[in-house]
Amino acid sequence: MTQGSNRFFDDFSKLATDAGAVAQSFRREAETAMRAQAERFLSDMDLVQRDEHEAVKHMAASARDEVEALQTRIASLEARIATLEARSGGASGPSGDAPSTPSE
Repeated sequence: MTQGSNRFFDDFSKLATDAGAVAQSFRREAETAMRAQAERFLSDMDLVQRDEHEAVKHMAASARDEVEALQTRIASLEARIATLEARSGGASGPSGDAPSTPSE
């Protein structure tokens, strides 16, 4: 009877191992299906992916830096113009009119 008992436990062990493998396979298949469904759902929502968001954020920061540099340059040029006008008595150009500067 010992040999029958061992065979029973061996068969039961193989069955349990196979059931575990089937459960893992089912889990992987379910994860793949859910991931595909989630990706489909998100693509229908027209959301931006992280790498695209980071690229646009970097572009915006660069543009902001460039705008600040240009504003500094404009202020410097306006100061130079004001200094030159003050030296020449306020007249500028052949017509004698001072150039108009846009106010902020």
